[in-house]
Amino acid sequence: MIEHMSCDERFIALAKELGYDIYGENTAGGHYAPLIRHHDELYVSGLVPRMNGKIQYPGRVGLELSLTDAQSAASISAMRGLALIVDAIGSLDKIKSLIRITVYVKSTADFVDLSEVADGASDVFSHVLGDAGKHTRTTVGVYQLPKNAPVEVDMIVALRPSAL
Repeated sequence: MIEHMSCDERFIALAKELGYDIYGENTAGGHYAPLIRHHDELYVSGLVPRMNGKIQYPGRVGLELSLTDAQSAASISAMRGLALIVDAIGSLDKIKSLIRITVYVKSTADFVDLSEVADGASDVFSHVLGDAGKHTRTTVGVYQLPKNAPVEVDMIVALRPSAL
């Protein structure tokens, strides 16, 4: 049944399944744009796992947070990115390809499962976007992220010609 659903339908179903309230959380917190459209590409600013105005899973991965917590945080960030795209262009079905994501992970010096944390975001993109969700990815361990967030995810997206 899932293969017969649109990307938008899979997105809504996953948000309900995970209990994520990701709407209305995508305003810029400063003098920058959360999303810029340039020709057939969308550039999405880094998104932290915020719901209802509050950072979910605050802390450092490998200290206060487990791998599972960090994966959940990455999935929230990914869902927020998809919600931002829906707000901007009306439908996830207009996505030709998710070109690239970067996942920043606030972790301890000895935490080495950074790629596994990023899988939390990649799994969301694959589930919702299907083949269009295949992407290149860089995962980086960092000392600090905004508002004590454990992860931040940014994206570059190519649109279908019909969406231009």
